[in-house]
Amino acid sequence: METDKDHMHFLISYDTTDRVCDIVKIVKQETTYYLWQKYGSFLSKQYWKKRIFWSDGYFACSIGEVSSATIQKYIESQG
Repeated sequence: METDKDHMHFLISYDTTDRVCDIVKIVKQETTYYLWQKYGSFLSKQYWKKRIFWSDGYFACSIGEVSSATIQKYIESQG
């Protein structure tokens, strides 16, 4: 994982029976819950209307013919 100003990069391995949209949904839900539990008093000053961190969309792709090491190097160079 690597963060940038307004987005994050993840390199994950997952069971092919899982849907990417479900994985993204879980990541967004769990991280939002965790951050509100840990930093709720600070965040309530910034997000006073809704407890939303994530945008509705996401981008996902498979690595195909490229090695996971190449993708990992790319991700680490972001931000």
